[in-house]
Parts: sequence; C-alpha cells; structure tokens
Amino acid sequence: MSFTVLIPARLASTRLPRKPLADIAGLPMIVRVAERAARSGARRVAVAADDPEIVASCEAHGVTALLTRRDHATGSDRLAEACELLGLDDADIVVNVQGDEPLIDAGLIDACAALLARSTDCVASTPAHAIDDAAEFLNPNVVKLVCDAAGRALYFSRAPIPWWRDGYATKVDALASPRPLRHIGLYAYRTGFLKRFPTLPASPLETLESLEQLRILWHGYRIAVHVSDARPGPGVDTPEDLARVRAVWSEGAR
Repeated sequence: MSFTVLIPARLASTRLPRKPLADIAGLPMIVRVAERAARSGARRVAVAADDPEIVASCEAHGVTALLTRRDHATGSDRLAEACELLGLDDADIVVNVQGDEPLIDAGLIDACAALLARSTDCVASTPAHAIDDAAEFLNPNVVKLVCDAAGRALYFSRAPIPWWRDGYATKVDALASPRPLRHIGLYAYRTGFLKRFPTLPASPLETLESLEQLRILWHGYRIAVHVSDARPGPGVDTPEDLARVRAVWSEGAR
C-alpha cells in the first residue's frame, strides 16, 4: 500500500495567531506535525500552506511544502489543489493530517490509509475512539459519530449520539454499551474524490453542525471508520492547548 500525507496549514488563526509557526521545543509546530507524520508508512509527506512564510519555515527544516491559494474555504479544498500540484493519480490515497496535531500517532495514519485501501466501497476513512466520560459525551465541541454494522459512518454530530432513551434520561453518567464514539479529525481520501469534493454543493446539515464531513454523507458517499483503542494526543487550538503540548514535550513524550 502506498499513500501520501498532506498537511494543510493556514497562517491566520482567530484563537491562536500564526499557529503553524508556534514554537514547540525549538521547532515550528507545522514541522513537528510533519516529523510525526513521517514516522508513518507514507511515501511522501508535504505541507499545503497558504503563506510563503510557512513554506520557507518548512523548507528550512527539510520539510516539503507547497504554496496554495489563500482563498480556500476549507482544508479539503486546499488539499485538492495540492493533489493537482503534486500530479497525484485519482486512485492514489491521501491522508489529511491536521497542522495543529503535533502529537499525532503515526500508527493511526497507517491504520486509516490501510482501511481505505481495503474498503473499495468508500471514498474516505476516518478514526474514532470510545467515549467513557459523560461530560465529554455532552460537550458540543466533541464531535460524535455513529456507524452501521459494516463500520461505515451513518452520521456525525456535536449532539450526544446515539441517545440512550431509557438510560441517559435518568442517569447521564451511565454510558451505554457499546460506548458512544468520539470522532478524531484525521481523514484518508481517494485522490479522485478529494479533487471532486470542492465542486459538491455544501450540505444543509454541514452548515447546521459546522462539520464538513457531512457533505460527503449528504451526497451519498461512504466513509469507513477505524475504531482505535487509544486516544490521540492533544491538538492545539488555543494558547492553553499550546502550553499543554509544550509541557508534554518538555516531559520527553516525543
């Protein structure tokens, strides 16, 4: 199996300005993400950036980077352009690793790519892990998902799904079995579909939930789900998140 890792990076960030270039133990965060991704079985790792400063920073540390347009609405749109710039074949598999995941598990990248390679009925794959905390289950910032019997995604939501009518209604901390699933924001795509994705009209559900992956389901495509036993390391959205990740690095958890 052969696949490419692409990491979208945008310099502007409301909650953490210049996030891709934030220092983590002496290197920009985007470089740390690329280093982790390079531990996977990917034949190539590249950053798809919206600013020459990110490209220069990556290249200074030996990371391949592509300059893409600034006006892309989503990270998937940016990756679609990157696929064209790299001349990837429509049958190739691309794994989208978020640029704010400096502790991403390389094994998770490999697992998603492998799952998509053998799931010929799907255009994408994504990971999830079981939720065992009621506060997490009820948190709208935690994206939940439900699957069918074949492990294909049925729906993603910020709401607590599936809702155990006879359990949660009386005791919300008594989570059902099987456990609800928390979505992990990593995707493997078939390149042909990724190129097509920006041309698909946005879904009303996507707009309501603010979840881009619902566009895929809305238009009748399938997403395979890899359920992981392990939780991913913390991502970086805020200055507090950055401090947390820096602390992990200072403890030697690299």
